[in-house]
Amino acid sequence: MKFTQILTLVCALAATGLWSPLAQAQVQAPNKGDQVILEMHQAFKKGDKNRLAALLPQARGHVLEPLAAYWDMRVRLDTAPESEIRSFLNTYAGSYYEDRLRNDWLLQLGKRRDWTTFTAEYPRYRMRDDRELRCYALATEAMNSKADVAEEAKRLWYSLREADDGCTYVADHLHSGKQMNGLDLWRKARIAMDANRPRAAQAAVDIEAPRLSEQVALIHADPAKYLDKRIIAITRNRKELAVLALIRLAAKDPDEAADLLNRRWALQLSQEERNWTWGVIGKQAAQKLQDNAASHFAKVQKDSDLNDDLLSWKVRAALRQGQWRQVLSATQAMSPESQKDPAWVYWRARALMATAQDTAQRQEAQGLLRSIASVKGFYEQLALEDLGQPITAPERPMALTPQEKAAALTNPGLQRALYAIQIGLRPEGNREWNYSTNLHTPGGMNDRELLAAADLACQRQVWDRCINTSDRTKDVIDFDQRFPMPLREIVVRRAGEIQLDPAYVYGLIRQESRFIMDARSHVGASGLMQVMPATAKWTAKKIGLNNFTPDQITDREVNVAIGTGYLKLVLDDFEGSMPMATAAYNAGPSRPRNWRNGPVLEAAIWAENIPFQETRDYVKKVLSNTTNYAAILTRQPQSLKARLGQVGPRNSPMAEVNKDLP
Repeated sequence: MKFTQILTLVCALAATGLWSPLAQAQVQAPNKGDQVILEMHQAFKKGDKNRLAALLPQARGHVLEPLAAYWDMRVRLDTAPESEIRSFLNTYAGSYYEDRLRNDWLLQLGKRRDWTTFTAEYPRYRMRDDRELRCYALATEAMNSKADVAEEAKRLWYSLREADDGCTYVADHLHSGKQMNGLDLWRKARIAMDANRPRAAQAAVDIEAPRLSEQVALIHADPAKYLDKRIIAITRNRKELAVLALIRLAAKDPDEAADLLNRRWALQLSQEERNWTWGVIGKQAAQKLQDNAASHFAKVQKDSDLNDDLLSWKVRAALRQGQWRQVLSATQAMSPESQKDPAWVYWRARALMATAQDTAQRQEAQGLLRSIASVKGFYEQLALEDLGQPITAPERPMALTPQEKAAALTNPGLQRALYAIQIGLRPEGNREWNYSTNLHTPGGMNDRELLAAADLACQRQVWDRCINTSDRTKDVIDFDQRFPMPLREIVVRRAGEIQLDPAYVYGLIRQESRFIMDARSHVGASGLMQVMPATAKWTAKKIGLNNFTPDQITDREVNVAIGTGYLKLVLDDFEGSMPMATAAYNAGPSRPRNWRNGPVLEAAIWAENIPFQETRDYVKKVLSNTTNYAAILTRQPQSLKARLGQVGPRNSPMAEVNKDLP
């Protein structure tokens, strides 16, 4: 793009309001048009059709008119004539809101079983990220072309936590056509019961055994009572109900479930049913960090009878016990998709190295490590170190050209997204930004386009979009984008004052808030370091911050002072262990105090065995972030393994625990 063309585009954007001083700096106060949009947002949340209709004319010509029009159309979608829906789609063709409304409309068409209109409209749907909608589409493919869609339908259905109409419908349709069998349905019920989702379990059972589906609620309420009343199960369906009861019982008491399975049910169940049940019992024991978890998994005679979730817990339990052959067999039994996950690639490589009997196996392990080794994440960094390579900041990619920057600057979706974020509509802005970068075209933006979009967000100091967008590049890495350091003077100074590694502080902030200054979590944590009100009050007293009031928590200096102060107190309480201190920052100190009891483990194994998925991922990401920030700040090679160390019972049993630590 020539410079004169760039100027022409900028002038055109300025005339329409898409480019203005707003594009250069944060909005100080909403103008009259912005106020209309904000009032419409409130009306949309209340479902106030009349207010939306009255305000919409005032939003015409505003940068966010497509959003305003979407709100108005969405609240009336169930009663709007098709002609009005199509008029909206034509008016905002090519935009996120065209595709957003099409998504909503297609869901309605699916629920109404209007397959003719659905089939005609679905090919125009660009996002393709709604799983229920994809299930409806699979149903139409099966009906219209007799396509074999069972495997994809099962994968989607199994991954949904709650029952939905689309995936339940396609499962029912495929079951009627004998493309999905009884075991497929019962496996969905097992997965749902294990996840404490009785409605989803009942919906699955209702397809295969409608007369027995009411038993699911009884099983969920009191599995022990259900099993006590049933000494024997003759039919396949009755055996499967017993499996559901054992699964539910295992969540409460895996040892009791194991005892019942051994004494009464093992001989009555099929080998596949026994294997799955032992897998669930092993998983529940592993989540409670019981030493017998691996022994429960050892009773599984065929790993291929387990799904990836159960196999992942078999790996974790085996890692705690140093059972590398079990780690190897379980990772090999995972689906091809899961086998590509860096976590299981890494542990499979480690297991091969631990059990290798010849050069070929050692070479295979090295090949697996090389396939993931990079600075991109926790296991990628561990693979680098296992290959003898330090963690360093990569060279910056080739500088963006004026044309590449202009393409991002003139992208209407990105501009609308930034505008929405700047006037306080962050969720709406984030959704349009993600659509524009990830979904507008198949496969999303290429690496250079992503770097340009991330650069635009960085320049506007919209750090979360900057980081998330740059994180998606595949072949190039821009550390300045992925690991920005806002408020560097404040963070480095405060960390230095209390002898805390500034890289650790930045690694934690990046994961906690993505540098959103006014971030607030659903549980009430606030600011850059996401501090809870009670924790903030307690910490303020401990660090001598006099006259602290709750409203100060979003002040940058105060938030960093309290967050770093608390982090230092936690780190000291856990004897300098970053993995345990990080877990404590996320889940509270009492939990990692319990999780550390047991064998002394390398911290990577300890982190992988954290029972809570959120905390497990959090610890790995914070420590990976920290290592990369250290590489940036010091410009020296870094080691993740050195930060991890080992985790086990307290070094000195007599050392006093800070029981007041919130």
